[in-house]
Amino acid sequence: MYLSDFDYELPHELIAQFPLSSRSSSRLLIVQQENQSSEPLFQDAYFTDIVGLLKKGDLLVFNDTKVIPARAFGYKETGGRAEILVERILDEHQVLCQIKTSKAVQPNSKLYLGNPNDPEEVTVITRHTSSDSQEVSPFFIIAFPNNAFETLQRIGELPLPPYIKHSATDEDESRYQTIYAKTPGAVAAPTAGLHFDEALFNQLSLRGVEIAKITLHVGSGTFSPVRSEELSRHQMHYERYYISPETRLAIDKAQQDGRRIICVGTTSLRALESAVSMGDNGDTNLFITPGYSFKVVNALITNFHLPKSTLLMLVSSFSQFSTIQKAYSHAIEKKYRFFSYGDAMFLERLDQLL
Repeated sequence: MYLSDFDYELPHELIAQFPLSSRSSSRLLIVQQENQSSEPLFQDAYFTDIVGLLKKGDLLVFNDTKVIPARAFGYKETGGRAEILVERILDEHQVLCQIKTSKAVQPNSKLYLGNPNDPEEVTVITRHTSSDSQEVSPFFIIAFPNNAFETLQRIGELPLPPYIKHSATDEDESRYQTIYAKTPGAVAAPTAGLHFDEALFNQLSLRGVEIAKITLHVGSGTFSPVRSEELSRHQMHYERYYISPETRLAIDKAQQDGRRIICVGTTSLRALESAVSMGDNGDTNLFITPGYSFKVVNALITNFHLPKSTLLMLVSSFSQFSTIQKAYSHAIEKKYRFFSYGDAMFLERLDQLL
């Protein structure tokens, strides 16, 4: 398959710019299909109806990563404007980031970030290189004189996705974060989890649904476009993940019992599928495209994804390319809200249906 296969036309007004007043009041498109050769059926529902799709013993897996204030503004030594978007914190002082300036920055140059009257001076160390990629890296390594995480907490801003056209507000500080976010390190939210609130968790508990959490720190590379028409030539960005011993026991027990493992979001799915070959702690660049053989996950709760994105390719692998095409056409016709602050889908893995 080719990159152009995953393109679609989306009316601009369907890109959600703000969250709804209530997390769980978003809509839910339920995709049902008896087998791989049957026509899919679409049920238009609300996210609270997710409770009725789940049953006692289902294991629902969430990503508990927490979005950090990863965007910072300032200027170069020459006075030109500069903006950084952190990809990940490497150690106490160094971060991997993208740098936006009018002219490319050079190693050993300085940036001055934050309050212009009392800026934080940081040093550009080098452009990041990757031995397994033929493309020029968009990332740089920069060094902070003080603790990088603490400095970002002081001078940084919430990094809303590029398709959200307003600056981060106090509402965004709360709503572009899941209510169970625990482990700081992401620069984008695991957005399928944004629909869950305390009332919904209480209903799931009463229904006997089991909850487990993993951590995968979503990187800014999740918004990087696929530049090659041939998908096999695309190099995925790396994202760090961790699966605790408790979650590993829950996953193994569910598989042994034949119970469903349902991931909340593509990030949870990538972590579980990556762990099959990489273990429960590592950096994954797993690129899931049609033809991938899923080994762990039985169902997926996910938002609607950008045209030509690796996430659209992932869901097309999970529930069949033609099914996802028809589901997105249905969602556009019914005016679902798209992307991070948008509505959700419930998908079952097609290769497990007889």
